[in-house]
Amino acid sequence: MTRIETDILIAGGGIAGLSAALAFGRAGFRTLLVSPEPPVTDGAATGSDLRSTAFLQPAKRLFEEIGLWDDLAGTATALDVLRLVDTVGSPPHIRDSREFMASDLGEPSFGWNLMNWRVLRGLSRVLAAEGNVELRFGTSFASMVARDSGAIARLSDGSPVEARLVIAADGRNSAVRAAAGIGVRTTHYGQKTLAFVVGHPRAHRNISTEIYHHGGPFTLVPLPDLDGAPASAVVWMNLGPRAEALAALDVAAFEAEMSERSCHILGPLKLRSGRRLWPIISQRAERLTARRVAIMAEAAHVIPPIGAQGLNTSMGDLILLRDLALAAGRDGLGGEKMLAEYDRRRCADIRRRVQAIDLFNRITRSPDRGVQMLRLIGMKAVHDLRGLREAVMRAGMGQ
Repeated sequence: MTRIETDILIAGGGIAGLSAALAFGRAGFRTLLVSPEPPVTDGAATGSDLRSTAFLQPAKRLFEEIGLWDDLAGTATALDVLRLVDTVGSPPHIRDSREFMASDLGEPSFGWNLMNWRVLRGLSRVLAAEGNVELRFGTSFASMVARDSGAIARLSDGSPVEARLVIAADGRNSAVRAAAGIGVRTTHYGQKTLAFVVGHPRAHRNISTEIYHHGGPFTLVPLPDLDGAPASAVVWMNLGPRAEALAALDVAAFEAEMSERSCHILGPLKLRSGRRLWPIISQRAERLTARRVAIMAEAAHVIPPIGAQGLNTSMGDLILLRDLALAAGRDGLGGEKMLAEYDRRRCADIRRRVQAIDLFNRITRSPDRGVQMLRLIGMKAVHDLRGLREAVMRAGMGQ
């Protein structure tokens, strides 16, 4: 079988992998992406990703640079304010709340919210015109031998691929990471999240709202209007059995439950999409590189869906990896110097973010009254101390 030669081989066809293919292709590197399944680009289709992502400013700048933002801008909703709401009791009632304003940082918005399936559709359309990128769906990474000069990978269809750099963007159970001998540390919380879209009578006013209660946050993230009425994406975290029970409710019962959980902050909520369940874990790779291999996104780190850190941390991986590749040039691509710098600069940031979100999740999900009081005190302190508030907002935005 004829050997395929490329600069970069990317495993993984999700948002991170496709974004990486586009970024490296636009940077002038010959890029081959393999994925066992094509992306689902219709929100109503089976298997569609009904989560949304608040892409923060670094991610938006990347999308502008690689020619993706023009395709996404029409369905993006600006996030100007983050509202944190502390609730207690059953049914929950609001104890206190705080609003964090992007204008406090001299910015119009923290980020822009997009449905994940819409991002996949935009990536698919833009990649179709990128001559430096070849997409092979229905084919996956199988094995690899790394050498000083490059890596020889074998695909699931038997094809051999010679690449200067192999990038693992193939998820939390990454085959590339395993082949490279990189271990992971995993924390299981016993939680699951429900993702879906709702309509509501009150305008969201570009405010993203996180409502805390035991079990995990209930987050309403602004979307464009649906059929002329306000709409939001919801991420609702609960202990696993509770999340599964909610997912099994009929629509009317589910709407009553979610409206109560939201404290009717936007009025009664109406379900406007299917419901998807996702397990919640925290995971961090022991290192980010091996010979001729770089790992990124969920192959490198999995973060609970709090504070828009997941995909934005993945975009941070990609931005640095692309910049280092451009600095190294084709001759230095995937070399020891480039990979050591990537590992050094990303590991510390990832460790801090995973640890911070892990702690935050443990505090916000706890039914213990003392921990709930700590949650309230912490929310007030972070907001009311201006220097701390601005530092936390900048860190959350990836600055």
